[in-house]
Amino acid sequence: MKQYNYDVCVIGGAGHVGAPLAIVLADRGMRTLICDINEEAMDILSKGEMPFTEEGGKTMLRGVLDRKVLGFTPNIKDISNIPVLILTIGTPIDEFHNPVFSLLTRCIDSMIPFLSDEQTIILRSTVAPGATEYLDRYLKSLGKKTRIAFCPERVVQGKAIEEIQTLPQIISGTTPAAVRIAGDIFRRIAPEIVEATPKEAEFAKLICNAYRYIQFAATNQLYMMVESAGLNYNELLLKMKTGYPRMESIPGPGFAAGPCLMKDTMQLFAFEKQNFILGQVAMTINEGLPNFIVERLSRKYDLSQKRIGILGMAFKAESDDIRDSLSYKLGKILRFMGATIHYSDEYVKDTTFISKEELVRQSDIVIIGVPHNAYKTFLFPDAVEVIDMWNMPNTKKI
Repeated sequence: MKQYNYDVCVIGGAGHVGAPLAIVLADRGMRTLICDINEEAMDILSKGEMPFTEEGGKTMLRGVLDRKVLGFTPNIKDISNIPVLILTIGTPIDEFHNPVFSLLTRCIDSMIPFLSDEQTIILRSTVAPGATEYLDRYLKSLGKKTRIAFCPERVVQGKAIEEIQTLPQIISGTTPAAVRIAGDIFRRIAPEIVEATPKEAEFAKLICNAYRYIQFAATNQLYMMVESAGLNYNELLLKMKTGYPRMESIPGPGFAAGPCLMKDTMQLFAFEKQNFILGQVAMTINEGLPNFIVERLSRKYDLSQKRIGILGMAFKAESDDIRDSLSYKLGKILRFMGATIHYSDEYVKDTTFISKEELVRQSDIVIIGVPHNAYKTFLFPDAVEVIDMWNMPNTKKI
């Protein structure tokens, strides 16, 4: 029987999807190898630090490093003879909002010389409908019988360590053997396994994010309507929800962004051959919210004479991830209108940013880009106008 140095390898394992999974797998006793071209991030991880915000990540990481069950490599050749390979590369969208398969196939091409028919590849990141079976056919066309499974992550970024271990895991595969092997892996870390076909699993992941995106679009559209009528939408929400449970689920307004929500909605849009009208409208609404804010401000002020600070540049609260953050889009629009712009964030490391205290001192108007907890107790001076979609407790509303 073959002996392996590692039980599983997480390819792309130094990123937001891969690192938490690799750490949890190692914590549950699986000898885990992280393979990634981002050597800087792997160096940070190897020293017991997280390269991004992740609750509970540092403590668990240091534990598995002490037990020497987590390794690192930048060399794809090191996947040889590792029985399970978890691939955290998905299908992004191009400028036409169509899925791009080339990232997956290029990665597979680099793996081909080191793959055997005894190995199993588990796709972990979001892929377009049909991608799992497409990849299975692609491997077969190259003469490989490597098993293919798709087991989507459905965790909240920043809480992945906790949710990987507490949420049910959907597993699927192109063969019964792939499903069995994927199930054996995830039963080690998840409380419940839900079996599905590959296409069911692909749709399940995409629908989760598209549905949330549509929910945010609904409340953002209503926010723009009500605010344009001269009312305070958040105060109205409170009155609507008081003693009325059927309205409890409606979220508050705010930027709906990040690397998944819009992308996954557009995956469905492309699959439906551009007939997923609800998704298209959701994107138009959510992506248009920065324009709404700027338009309202431009009706009151000559923005070329204003100093405007954006407080919070990550795409969501208590995160340091700026991918697809609408705060940057807001800044670009304001800068185009001639405003002087300052940025600040509690978690994002950027040498051009200033502290929240300095941002407030240098700004006539402050816009809350994301509701980090630190802003909930921050007292804004009366001289500064605060634009707050999020209904934070100490801000003045317009």
